[in-house]
Amino acid sequence: MFKNTIISLLISFIFSHNSNAQSRLAHEIGIIAGPISFRSDYGQRDNASTNVGNTGFGIGLVHFLNFSYNSRRENYLNEHFKVRSEISFNKTNLEHFGATVNGNPNSIGVKQLKAMSGKSTLANIGFQLEYSPFMRIHAYENTVGGFSPYISIGAQFSYYSTKVSSTLGPLGNTATTFPKYLTPSDGHQYGFSNQSGTVLSVTYGAGVHYKLAPLHDLLFEARFQYYNSDWIDGLNPNKNIYKENKSNDNQIWFNFGYVYYLDL
Repeated sequence: MFKNTIISLLISFIFSHNSNAQSRLAHEIGIIAGPISFRSDYGQRDNASTNVGNTGFGIGLVHFLNFSYNSRRENYLNEHFKVRSEISFNKTNLEHFGATVNGNPNSIGVKQLKAMSGKSTLANIGFQLEYSPFMRIHAYENTVGGFSPYISIGAQFSYYSTKVSSTLGPLGNTATTFPKYLTPSDGHQYGFSNQSGTVLSVTYGAGVHYKLAPLHDLLFEARFQYYNSDWIDGLNPNKNIYKENKSNDNQIWFNFGYVYYLDL
């Protein structure tokens, strides 16, 4: 319901402006890239070595609908909001970190966890609504060297592919697989799965635009993304038994970008 509301708001915002301000729309295009901290069922929850170790990389193309650049009407919506569309790709290699893995190296459980690894790849398309509360867009566009902080909310549709393996051999037996991943989970035979599929997510972000030149911006953003599935990493231990795995997969993307204004 919440995801549908976000999508509806974004679409309504776009078309409400298109219907009466088509000639005033301006466009910006850009590229973003940066590291992704993938929060999954690999490793210990809220553990520094897990958060650093399970870091991937993302890259994307972005497009902004700018309602202010070609407009003489300086109303609040035009001067503080932009709609951003995005196509992106990210990939993360995953391993187990934390207290359990750092335990007795002769323990079969420790050996099983150390031997397990995964790979998660996602292709994404989505929208964000950006709100710049402190500076009017017109004022920012005319201020070379200026900063314009913003917050954002959005939704994405993704295709994911995940692989899980072990150097001890094929997973699915007591010799190679940590016990919690042998328990049936969420309609699957085990708590792990090599699979591909589609998934929805919501995003929340905060960032800043920097005016490099009249038609050129730099940006930095930190964005949290929460998926409506817990299979994105290929692991999903039964939540009724293993309460520590209560959250769906999510990630934080720290991206840097360059944006060019199409002077239409």
